Amino acid sequence: MIDNRIGFMQGRLVDLVDNKIQAFPMLEWRSEFIYANKIGLQLMEWTLDYEELYNNPLMKQSGQKEIRKLSSKYGLSIPSLTGDCFMQAPFWKTINSTSLEKQFFDVLRACNNLGIKYVVVPLVDNGALTSNEEEERFVEFMLQNYAVIEELKIKIVFESDYEPEKLFNFINKLPSDYFGINYDIGNSAALNFDPQEEFKSYGNRILNVHVKDRKIGSSTVPLGTGNANFSQVFNELKKINYSGNLILQTARDVEGNHINTIEKYASMVRGWINEASL
Repeated sequence: MIDNRIGFMQGRLVDLVDNKIQAFPMLEWRSEFIYANKIGLQLMEWTLDYEELYNNPLMKQSGQKEIRKLSSKYGLSIPSLTGDCFMQAPFWKTINSTSLEKQFFDVLRACNNLGIKYVVVPLVDNGALTSNEEEERFVEFMLQNYAVIEELKIKIVFESDYEPEKLFNFINKLPSDYFGINYDIGNSAALNFDPQEEFKSYGNRILNVHVKDRKIGSSTVPLGTGNANFSQVFNELKKINYSGNLILQTARDVEGNHINTIEKYASMVRGWINEASL
């Protein structure tokens, strides 16, 4: 039996889109509800791309109706969303960003309509905060719009490449009731961060976890073949009494055995959960 805290990143159960490791599967998104049900997974994290944003079913009333129907039929809930769209076109780096800011709140409202509680905002790669000015502008935007976020009851969780102390200082500028951290196991491994130091710094602000593996300074690799110390990370999660979800954002199978691969990875995560008594 797969732990009901273990979920998968949308797109991981079907073929790659344009050879990208992660993209919304416009042609096959419905199939994932069926496949997830077959292997006992009950959680999926939705993905949104900037391209064709408003054609994503999540952003349309008809699409939301179909998502609700499929979720009910196949027992698959969608508690969280990763906004790759924000990373691909970050409003905090754009002059005259009114339209992008509007898109941000359009996404939050769509999530509210579907009962999605967590929206991951990736402050990495193209979305990384690269100066104090950018960070100040970003924090100011979030604080100025706190009332809207509170009204929609959406928790904004940030994925960041900041070192632990810097991330602690950043997240402490934002109230803990609606802002937190998305801890990405693979990204931290790639940056050679010490999990003990990370969890000591901001563990109490972690609201969502992405499970993947990476080698130091390199890209995503199959679970257990990179530099992530999963036993240590799960022990740290145990120490903070983490009760949130564990989302498989794992490497794609080169031979296209997506369903079997995710099933295997879910079993590995179940093993780490048991080992840590999480």
